[in-house]
Amino acid sequence: MGPRERRRWGVRRGEAPRLIMDDLTNRVALVTGASRGIGRAIATSLAAAGAKIAVNYHTASAQADEVVAEITAAGGTALAFQADVSGANAAATLVRETEARLGPIEILVNNAGVIARRPVDEVGPDYWDETIRINLSSAFYVTHAALPGMRVRRWGRIIFLSSIAAQTGGVIGPHYAASKAGLHGLAHSYASLFAKEGITANAIAPALIDTDMVRGNPAAKPDLIPVKRFGMPDEVAAVAVLLASNGYISGQTIAVNGGWYMT
Repeated sequence: MGPRERRRWGVRRGEAPRLIMDDLTNRVALVTGASRGIGRAIATSLAAAGAKIAVNYHTASAQADEVVAEITAAGGTALAFQADVSGANAAATLVRETEARLGPIEILVNNAGVIARRPVDEVGPDYWDETIRINLSSAFYVTHAALPGMRVRRWGRIIFLSSIAAQTGGVIGPHYAASKAGLHGLAHSYASLFAKEGITANAIAPALIDTDMVRGNPAAKPDLIPVKRFGMPDEVAAVAVLLASNGYISGQTIAVNGGWYMT
């Protein structure tokens, strides 16, 4: 192990290597659906860890501007980017604009999605297609656009925001559960394909996090959770920062669910 590698691993000559978490300072992180809820918490937490943040939003421009203002007020760097990432062209444009204004994307958090509970007999083909496009296809589109640059640089962290619904069926419906389960497949495939290129891919599967989406769902009750409370967005964001900082965790689904589902 040469001097550069010893510095990278934080060891002195003659010592065994020990792991040091990757420094996120000035790493560029794109967080989709970052204007509120879990996405917002992840964006601000990555910024606190030193990353430069691309705050993606679809329609909530004022809320995205608030996230940017919060990050910059704390001394960080952030810009808001409007894009409907459920369209392949828009997703590719988002990646290009982010890299033009902030630099190469090194951390990608695929958080954009939709939750809409309907009786199962009302989930027809059109609604199924819409849910898959917004929750699953969007993650593929953005990742597909960001991957070539990560491969050139041989460093990347891809994080998918899934759901306990992918593991249990959840309380929303089959369309939602299937869209979130598909994210696990993406994480597994990317992790396997690009492990040797310094790129990790993982999923986070939260359950009933205290956001407006959950609070507006009458089927979401704290009594369903063994710890008897909703989770907090910051508790999910802490896992995202861990995955962004750790180059040895890949192909995993990290459950943040208060003990509701145990693997």
